[in-house]
Amino acid sequence: MVAWFTVNIRKIRRNILLGKDLDISDRKGERWNKMFMIAIGQSKMVKKPISGILHILVYLGFVIINIEVLEIIIDGIFGTHRVLALPLGGLYDILIASFEVLALLVLVACVVFLIRRNVMHIKRFGFREMIGWPKTDANIILIVEVCLMFAFLKMNAADYILQTRGVEHYVEAGMYPVSTMLFLPLYENFSTEMLIIIERGGWWFHIVGILLFLNYLPYSKHFHIILAFPNVYYSKLQPKGEFNNMEAVKKEVEMMFDPNADPYATPPEPEEGAVPERFGAKDVTDLTWKSLMDAYSCTECGRCTQQCPAAQTGKLLSPRKIMMDTRDRLEEVGKAVDKGQKPGEDGKSLLGDYILEEELWACTTCNACVEACPVEINPVNIIMEMRRSLVMEESKIPQELTGMLTNVENNGAPWQFAQTARADWTNES
Repeated sequence: MVAWFTVNIRKIRRNILLGKDLDISDRKGERWNKMFMIAIGQSKMVKKPISGILHILVYLGFVIINIEVLEIIIDGIFGTHRVLALPLGGLYDILIASFEVLALLVLVACVVFLIRRNVMHIKRFGFREMIGWPKTDANIILIVEVCLMFAFLKMNAADYILQTRGVEHYVEAGMYPVSTMLFLPLYENFSTEMLIIIERGGWWFHIVGILLFLNYLPYSKHFHIILAFPNVYYSKLQPKGEFNNMEAVKKEVEMMFDPNADPYATPPEPEEGAVPERFGAKDVTDLTWKSLMDAYSCTECGRCTQQCPAAQTGKLLSPRKIMMDTRDRLEEVGKAVDKGQKPGEDGKSLLGDYILEEELWACTTCNACVEACPVEINPVNIIMEMRRSLVMEESKIPQELTGMLTNVENNGAPWQFAQTARADWTNES
């Protein structure tokens, strides 16, 4: 199980590194602070209080309850039972009791999430990209969480009764306020043999379930459990609306403004075998590794699409779909690489086969999606790079923008009148 997980992690790392190099090693203090506030502290989740608080419960449950999983694994390896009870003393009772309360809260949160997704039909879960597997994926994880919490509480209830009966191996340790309340009336008349089966069954279900869940993560949107932390750490620190200039274009413009530049100077010969740099991005390998990490980090929560003004007005754009399409295309390219092919040899590309031009031009670059994302994903970067490809590589631009750009070139403004007439409106009575 662990080996399988390691293989999948290496493939995802390889896929991310298919992207263009990008140096994000600056301002380390700010990055650590941002990661602690947003990824660990969940500060952006609570902007939607109901779903935010429920998510924090599940998040804490995932982190804290796994402390007991360590004890379960140690007991399984060495044949012990409640091995941490003796060294922790009275603190152990408090810990087990708090784990049970937390398990109940996680169970309730997951049930509420299932209702919100499947009964209440909240709008952000109903966009076209959420039909089929994405919806099923979310439900699978929630149902598994519910089953794991039930197994945990049933195991503890059976364990408690076996302890009170003085059964060999079951040392008296821990407090079980939730499991005894829920299952004690049901189990107290069971035979010792049946209780051992229930306790061992819960133990094995928990271990196998966690290992299967671990290997399911790389195939699921829930891989953000792992990638959210580095993704927030490497997120953009500059103002959200600030775009990066392409170095080649920047040099051309600088030469135009340099009075000492020689317009007839011969540019340096490219290295033998060097591939000319593409303007913008047509496929996933034209994007930076950070944009590809963004795609794998997407939680598919839909907060970005919910806040997107283009999506709100019925346009084709959905920032969540941009990230999901990027991830799907990257997975496709990765599988081709596994077969010995080079990226792009399949004749397909992210632009055109996955993401349409209409989606790209619907974006207002307002960055509402970036602000809304709880793990600092930036769909605007991908959109702008693909726009660059359309304009600078294929000379494709919407007719509405063509007129505006022509006016800017000729008149220095987007309006269709000369600069000398720009203030004439002030003379009107």
